[in-house]
Amino acid sequence: MTETRKPRVLISDKMDPNAARIFAEMGCDVDVITGETPEQLIARIGDYDGLAIRSSTRVTKEVLDAATNLKVIGRAGIGVDNVDIPYASAKGVVVMNTPFGNSITTAEHAIAMMFALARQIPEANEQTQKGLWPKNGFMGVEVTGKTLGLIGAGNIGSIVASRALGLRMKVVAYDPFLTPERAVEMGVEKADLDTLLAKADFITLHTPLTAETKNILSRENLAKTKKGVRIVNCARGGLIDEAALKDALDSGHVAGAALDVFQTEPAKESPLFGTKNFICTPHLGASTTEAQVNVALQVAEQLGEYLTTGGVTNALNVPSLSAEEAPKLRPYMALAEKLGSLVGQLTPSAVARISIHTEGAATELNAKPIVAAVLCGFLRVQSATVNMVNAPFLAKERGLEVREVKTEKTGDYHTLIRVSVKTEAGERSVAGTLFSNAEPRLVELFGIKVEAELTGDMMYIVNEDAPGFIGRIGTLLGENSINIGTFNLGRREAGGEAVLLLSVDSPVAGEVLEAAGKLPGVKRAKALAF
Repeated sequence: MTETRKPRVLISDKMDPNAARIFAEMGCDVDVITGETPEQLIARIGDYDGLAIRSSTRVTKEVLDAATNLKVIGRAGIGVDNVDIPYASAKGVVVMNTPFGNSITTAEHAIAMMFALARQIPEANEQTQKGLWPKNGFMGVEVTGKTLGLIGAGNIGSIVASRALGLRMKVVAYDPFLTPERAVEMGVEKADLDTLLAKADFITLHTPLTAETKNILSRENLAKTKKGVRIVNCARGGLIDEAALKDALDSGHVAGAALDVFQTEPAKESPLFGTKNFICTPHLGASTTEAQVNVALQVAEQLGEYLTTGGVTNALNVPSLSAEEAPKLRPYMALAEKLGSLVGQLTPSAVARISIHTEGAATELNAKPIVAAVLCGFLRVQSATVNMVNAPFLAKERGLEVREVKTEKTGDYHTLIRVSVKTEAGERSVAGTLFSNAEPRLVELFGIKVEAELTGDMMYIVNEDAPGFIGRIGTLLGENSINIGTFNLGRREAGGEAVLLLSVDSPVAGEVLEAAGKLPGVKRAKALAF
């Protein structure tokens, strides 16, 4: 009898030794070989089924080409910038991360930075050790009774909120996905960004870096803050305009700032270095013994389970599917994710409920992957770490009510998925079908019939149905060297409200969108990406 070969796993970055123990207990052969050059890794990787990494190992196209037996990559931590995920997907390699293993650690670091700002601890320490004994040189502020402005109220943000409430602070939160019900549950005041900026004595950021959040604390928004505000960023570099922050510190409008992350890392230089009332750390948010143990154990458990049982947890590029379901479900999931992404990108206010309604042939399929795909597309607008597995968890965490509805009878289409969202402004929905049982198509957008393929970079425009509009928008894009792929038009009635969805060969810059919004009859113009 031939003995079954054990899955082989390589741990290529320094990791808690218990990770290797877990792999062995789960029936894997494991090697711990760290610090190798890319060439050494390429020469070795072909022998392994699984690869466990942190941030040092770079899994490039060349590594993946050499990884002829590789089935899964596990990142002990959140960020996967060091993995070529699209190419890994093309090679059939599952990529996992551990998005929640260091949440408490990062939240605690933000609180620590807030205290350091409030009591000027780094500066006082430096002068005391110089023998200056500056007892009267530092006048701090209490955090008790102060208002903390929370930009981002997801997993880490909610932990910061709970710690701040324990310190008897008031918490105001801005998060497009924060529902009123979830805000009450957290004990925070839900507010728009301008209200938060005007109220907060301290501001902490806990949001991913997306097109919407880049420079969310811009020069303009920093000017809207309360004079004497103190700002903490332990989330992502690029959320704050660093040059504008320096100017605000120099002028005294911002009383202090603490950054654990920078726009460019490693941050060998920054306009903020040497600025008075500025403190920083070298991306230490996840750097505690407990967090490093947690993410190492989690990645070992996830990889071991996948290699021994096929179970998929926290995968970034593959849903949880059985071999029998996959062929039928994949096109539906592609449609569902696109519909979720569309409604997420076009819904600016907080969503209290999202409903996934299937009709016709779609009702015969397993609904969970379809629902997860919708949530994945919807939530990915705000978080790059969302995947098919953790999307339902994140939706629940954010207080988002999720409903599933099935209608077996067939309407205008043999199969249909409708995604509806309930917001403070009312309910709105989008719907799509499959052409030839495989090609996703949008067929309805907020009550307007429109047929469109959702792909690549697109532009969405709401306008008054009037002659000459298509010529004007075409001229504008042409003048800005933006090539149009397809035009997709729809309207409620002749002369009424109309929508235009057009695909373009390159992203639409902000100034072009602004110009489009000023064209006669245009009510809204927005760039989309799929």
